[in-house]
Amino acid sequence: MPVSTPSARPHVEQLGFDEARREHEALGREIAEHDRRYYEDDAPTISDAEYDALRRRYEEIEAQFPELRTPESLSEKVGARASDKFAKIRHRVPMLSLANAFSDEAIEEFVARIRRFLQLPSDKPLVLTAEPKIDGLSLSLRYERGSLVTAATRGDGTEGEDVTANVRTIGEIPQRLRAADVPEICEVRGEVYLSHDAFAAINERQSEAGKPLFANPRNAAAGSLRQLDPRITASRPLKFFAYSWGEMSSLPRRTQFEMIACFAAWGFKTNPLTRRCSTVEELLAHYRFIEAERAQLGYDIDGVVYKVDDLSLQERLGFVSRSPRWALAHKFPAQNATTVLEGIEINVGRTGSLNPLARLKPVTVGGVVVSNATLHNEDYIRGIGSDGQPIRNGVDIRIGDTVIVQRAGDVIPKVLDVVLERRPPDSKPYEFPTQCPACGSHAVREVNPRTGKEDSVRRCTGGLICPAQARERLKHFVSRYAFDIEGLGEQRIEEFYSEGLVTRPQDIFTLQSRNSRALQRLEKREGWGETSVKNLFAAIEARRRLPLSRFIYALGIPHVGETSAKLLARHFGSFDALRQTACAASDRDSEAFAELTSIGGIGRVVGDAIVEFFKETHNEEMLDALLSEVTPEPEESQAAKNSPVAGKTVVFTGSLEQMTREEAKAMAERLGAKVAGSVSKKTDLIVAGPGAGSKLDKARELGIKILDEDGWFELVGRS
Repeated sequence: MPVSTPSARPHVEQLGFDEARREHEALGREIAEHDRRYYEDDAPTISDAEYDALRRRYEEIEAQFPELRTPESLSEKVGARASDKFAKIRHRVPMLSLANAFSDEAIEEFVARIRRFLQLPSDKPLVLTAEPKIDGLSLSLRYERGSLVTAATRGDGTEGEDVTANVRTIGEIPQRLRAADVPEICEVRGEVYLSHDAFAAINERQSEAGKPLFANPRNAAAGSLRQLDPRITASRPLKFFAYSWGEMSSLPRRTQFEMIACFAAWGFKTNPLTRRCSTVEELLAHYRFIEAERAQLGYDIDGVVYKVDDLSLQERLGFVSRSPRWALAHKFPAQNATTVLEGIEINVGRTGSLNPLARLKPVTVGGVVVSNATLHNEDYIRGIGSDGQPIRNGVDIRIGDTVIVQRAGDVIPKVLDVVLERRPPDSKPYEFPTQCPACGSHAVREVNPRTGKEDSVRRCTGGLICPAQARERLKHFVSRYAFDIEGLGEQRIEEFYSEGLVTRPQDIFTLQSRNSRALQRLEKREGWGETSVKNLFAAIEARRRLPLSRFIYALGIPHVGETSAKLLARHFGSFDALRQTACAASDRDSEAFAELTSIGGIGRVVGDAIVEFFKETHNEEMLDALLSEVTPEPEESQAAKNSPVAGKTVVFTGSLEQMTREEAKAMAERLGAKVAGSVSKKTDLIVAGPGAGSKLDKARELGIKILDEDGWFELVGRS
């Protein structure tokens, strides 16, 4: 039966700022929950394609709106924290993730972006490697003097789980490297996985034993490696592909491809489908070859990874956020499915946004059961794009409709289209509520002052009197990348809020003293006990001191996510300094506001939001009460602690000749410096190239140290 042709959702470029911000926040919450399920529970509830699409959409929004660069959808985030079941190992070199792409055009742009960054002309060769992206569990193996000493999972990218005893049972992982060119310290990284045959055999044994079946080989591999009993790991035929490295006391080769060959010579299994490619056409041809061979490989892959081959170029390119600039994962396409929209539920976000959620008749899409999907906003349901133009040929979405659900592309899962021929004859257009379902306050669509257009998101006007917003703000406060209080999750916040025990952030830290005086103590309540209460209070006490960036992020300041919080923490060093500057910045013509908005990654929109947050009397009262209970602590960058420019504010001006402006900024930030866009009394150093103008003059006037590019390289130790 024919269906209406799915039309592409509005491009990110067509989104208004507020609409982009709302979607950005919603994506963040969803990604964080899926990270927990994937990395900690080894039990994801969506497919890799769905998850990748969440990340993709989020990164597209951030590229268009740099002020939103926060990992509520986690652009700074890698993996999840290590499980408490295992000892922890801190990675000497972070285990980062990869950015994703889904189209040929994105690969062309990736290569073009590298050339722009390096100022590499089109006629100069740029060689990349292409290799299958294994769908398994990332693992780092540390060898000292050739002997395996530790093995760790990725964890959150900084700290992983110590699975050394289990890894020693994997036959494909050498216990000793005997080659002459093995560095004294050598960290080999790769992917632990299971073949399809091994996966089927494990599930057969699970079934015979009456145990739950694994959903897919990746889950089975992760569950097998993360066993407390190494004998269980030994009973499962885990395999390992080596393709990367961490800390190396010396690098034995000069290219990515040669390093992989080196691993093979040392006794590791490497993927035979790894190729060197000199053009975008060669990359795409190899991608299509691997995609065609995918079903015959005998193990799961979900795309192809491209990496710049020359290691010196990799070093110059460096990293951005949670991923290297020199690598990209080209993912395979996703799938769609058809089901029935049984209802529309409105959830109220912590900023008051009314977020429509589709309740679907459960449908399996690529092995994943989908029962909920996003409907974005009121206009999307009506068949109108953010630019006011029709989408889906102007077809609205109604309860009872047969709909097409997409696994990838936007917020996933999403309702993509409607099968009009199956629409019930008595269906009626959905009427979006004009009152908040949580508090009954008016819900309005504000006019965006930047564009003069009506915001696509309807928002509750109840503010602090709205229980949904208060609850969501508290949930954000205790979320994983904020205070992260063990045992105080969303369900517990709901319970405590409903009972009036915790209605403001500071209430969390007075809960124990109030409980000791309460007529009905927590210990006596159903579902509680002495041990559980003791553990909760211990977890709260453990968070009385926490990194400054987490504290800033926990406050829920609009537009300030994890990335922005880290930038602010690094720039100001203390919460008092941030607070004083933000208060002084209420005068938009002040030096304080200029300082705030000149921080790399913090623009006018974020600066305005910070100023407005600190102007609110109730926020100031909350902060005073909260700071009497907790202490935010400055964070020291391990990577930059020995850098001569760590903590210093640097301004680059003029025409840089040996590096691009973007490369210069990346280098300085990698070394722990703060890069500012304007010169002020707080500037420590200015790097001036030819053509430097007013910034150089002001630096001289203020007596700031001035270096040329050669002086900069000499200072930071790069010739």
